[in-house]
Amino acid sequence: MKQRIDPTKTYANSAYATWQFANEMKVGDVVFAKKGMRIIVGRGIVESDYIYDPKRDKYNSIRKVRWTHKGEWPHPSGKAVMKTLTDITPYTDYVNQLNTLFVTDETDEVEETQITYPKYSRENFLSDVYMDSDEFDVLVELVKNKKNVILQGAPGVGKTYAAKRLAYAMMGVKDPSRVMMVQFHQSYSYEDFIMGFRPSEAGFELKKGVFYNFCKKAEIDSDNAYFFIIDEINRGNLSKIFGELFMLIENDKRGAELQLLYSDELFSVPANIYIIGMMNTADRSLAILDYALRRRFAFYDMKPGFESEGFKAYRASVGSNQFDKLIHCMENLNQAIASDESLGEGFCIGHSYFCNLKEATNGTLSRIIEYEVIPLLKEYWFDEPSKVKDWTDNLRSAIR
Repeated sequence: MKQRIDPTKTYANSAYATWQFANEMKVGDVVFAKKGMRIIVGRGIVESDYIYDPKRDKYNSIRKVRWTHKGEWPHPSGKAVMKTLTDITPYTDYVNQLNTLFVTDETDEVEETQITYPKYSRENFLSDVYMDSDEFDVLVELVKNKKNVILQGAPGVGKTYAAKRLAYAMMGVKDPSRVMMVQFHQSYSYEDFIMGFRPSEAGFELKKGVFYNFCKKAEIDSDNAYFFIIDEINRGNLSKIFGELFMLIENDKRGAELQLLYSDELFSVPANIYIIGMMNTADRSLAILDYALRRRFAFYDMKPGFESEGFKAYRASVGSNQFDKLIHCMENLNQAIASDESLGEGFCIGHSYFCNLKEATNGTLSRIIEYEVIPLLKEYWFDEPSKVKDWTDNLRSAIR
């Protein structure tokens, strides 16, 4: 589209709409046709699969539609969405409005205008995430080279907070349309992730999953990087969720095609998709990761950032002697946790418990200690109550 029409426009929405028109639309779908953003000109039922007709002078890609209504109706909410083609199935209230009163919007050309997102640099990341600059460079190289990275660490080291900002820093802009986050859990399945049959009014129909759709979106915008972020990646049954994607997510297998379980189509994971997972090393209730999956990911240990330049600057900005004493006590506590044979560095308590404080008053710090840190210590040393008592006393005395 850029080569044939206008190289200054992105055409990301148009490319995705074209793919949806050819692949996602199906016979029986209801279509509302719009003129601009404020006028609906028709309602119809799709009656054919995708057809390419080379004999037409223009609009060679078509579907046959039986129009149940033709005319002009004002949009019930003022104006419609800007995109040329939009799947509005999930928005039941909106669909009900259109079924009773039809309307639409202004020129569809507007959506091709390049959207300007705020720039996001390495410096922005280091000011937001308390990590040393050398460690950031190592992490970026891991993501670039391996394409699949898991951020692992103890509670409060900022894994989730860092993941999205890492994506923005690597993209250079805060573009949320190129970042997707999901959270795995025990019931998460291949059908949620890739595709599977779901109940419908007519029985069962094949539905595409979140990763499948994200891959297709990235595939039509190959000039830009896309980031798929998985929170609590070790909480899901990974062999069940990834299925045949075990092979396709490998760096050297990107672009290779494989037939999917539920369809005849050949599917590939684009080279411009980077997968970032997060894993809590202090969760003893979870099984070890599948070795087949472990081989396909690089593992980066995120540690408490109390010693980072960013956190030191934050401490200085807080300007509280109590806060400084508490952080010093936390550093000593983490040394004790790291040297404990039953725990280790993976259980050290992170800095995020103490971030973004509006004020470092005795009451604020006391609530963090009593209701967040001490319950964690009771879990860590559930069989050593004397240790819990000693460190509870140390933490409380730090803010007196």
